[in-house]
Amino acid sequence: MAGQVGILAAIVIYLAAMVYVGFYFSKKGSGDSTDEFYLGGRKLGPLVTAMSAEASDMSSWLLMGLPGVAYLTGISDAGWTAIGLGLGTYLNWLIVAKRLRRYSVKCNAITIPDFFSRRFRDEKNILMCIAAIVILIFFIPYTASGFKAIGTLFSSLFGVEYHVAMIVGAVVIVGYTVMGGFMAVSTTDLIQSIVMSISLVVIVFYGIHLAGGWDAVMANANSLAGYLSMTQMHDGATNTASPYSLLTIISTMAWGLGYFGMPHILLRFMAIEDENKLTLSRRIASIWVVISMAVAILIGVIGCAASVQGAIPTFATSAESETVIIRFAHLLGQHNFLLSLIAGVVLAGILACTMSTADSQLLTAASGVSQNLLQDFLKIKMSAKASMMAARLTVIGIAVVAIFLAWNPDSSVFYIVSFAWAGFGAAFGPLVLFALFWKRTNMQGALAGMIAGGVMVFVWKYLVRPMGGVWNIYELLPAFIVSALAIIIVSLLTAAPSKEICDEFDSVGR
Repeated sequence: MAGQVGILAAIVIYLAAMVYVGFYFSKKGSGDSTDEFYLGGRKLGPLVTAMSAEASDMSSWLLMGLPGVAYLTGISDAGWTAIGLGLGTYLNWLIVAKRLRRYSVKCNAITIPDFFSRRFRDEKNILMCIAAIVILIFFIPYTASGFKAIGTLFSSLFGVEYHVAMIVGAVVIVGYTVMGGFMAVSTTDLIQSIVMSISLVVIVFYGIHLAGGWDAVMANANSLAGYLSMTQMHDGATNTASPYSLLTIISTMAWGLGYFGMPHILLRFMAIEDENKLTLSRRIASIWVVISMAVAILIGVIGCAASVQGAIPTFATSAESETVIIRFAHLLGQHNFLLSLIAGVVLAGILACTMSTADSQLLTAASGVSQNLLQDFLKIKMSAKASMMAARLTVIGIAVVAIFLAWNPDSSVFYIVSFAWAGFGAAFGPLVLFALFWKRTNMQGALAGMIAGGVMVFVWKYLVRPMGGVWNIYELLPAFIVSALAIIIVSLLTAAPSKEICDEFDSVGR
């Protein structure tokens, strides 16, 4: 009983702190204008920029999905995914961040759809409208998966009714997002990245203790066929290994391409106070991502050894294996009140993963509706006060739809994460790169690339990939290639950009 109280106390304190951050920034005026609400007035420091970008990226996948995959199949699948994501993170910061910050200031753009339209002088705001619709299509279910994770965590730990737990979690996220806007979201993301890091470190050492020491962990891993191989995948049911082919490696590493099109990550680049500080942000972000993913994979390996020792149950499915950290934390919390508080921090880390992604998605989707669709595309005139009210109501409205989508506790909402990642990566990724680095890109090419990439994700996922064999490739890779080709071909077949657009492009490069 004392353990449950300690865990609950730690989580309640954590949630209260998140709400306070939103209240604090609302008092500082972070919700007084749309520029402040959506982009924090471009005042983020390098540390907050780096950690909020990566915390909003990782979601519950870091503390649940990645350890679960490593637990069941060894390090190959999880490892190549992590390598792809690590490379994608580094390259995004290296080649996109500074130029996007500079270009968005030049265009006076405060959202990604806004940047697309202003970059190509799209006076009818068609690019902005399509981009905002893409954001809605992929972000609302993505947010729903986060709400579902919160409901599942609380109901499994404390026996709280799933729907009550999910709604309370959603209210907390919506609360600090609506009050403090971008600065609140970014600051809570920094805090959440720290909580995630603490969770990973605590579980590694406690898990090794439960497994009987480091030697026992390695002995168990070495005894399993292909478990520590990067070119084989382990099958726990038969203790055999199957080849992890070059095609599968390329397909898995393609996850890294998604970074170039993630609106909630790209916004952090646009929001930093000084573009020269992005180098420091890149180093911080890259190091944190590599270490955190490596530790998450290690936890899966440790969890497998702990199962052999009988410390935790043996998991046979991915849904079960994803709870390995929750199982460790639950055992930790049974020792005494102090350790139960630490266990509560670990479980708050899982909440942090979920919340840091959900809040960023809510804010990005809200900007797409209230700013880009209502005001810029439909030309609905609003005062500054009315605009802020529309932004806040949009956050609430999107959250309500996400709650509805996550209402069924048995629904498989989590699968949408990889699909949404592919959607953004293909629809926005190539366009961001060409908009920043190829002067000949025009509005027609941009529109063709965005639509072609988004449509191909659906086509490959539901029509091509089910054929299996060589077609069993993560939909992001072929859709990314199709989008890039569409941008090049259509831009070359249509009129070149105006002198004004070309001059602006050249000025950004200086």
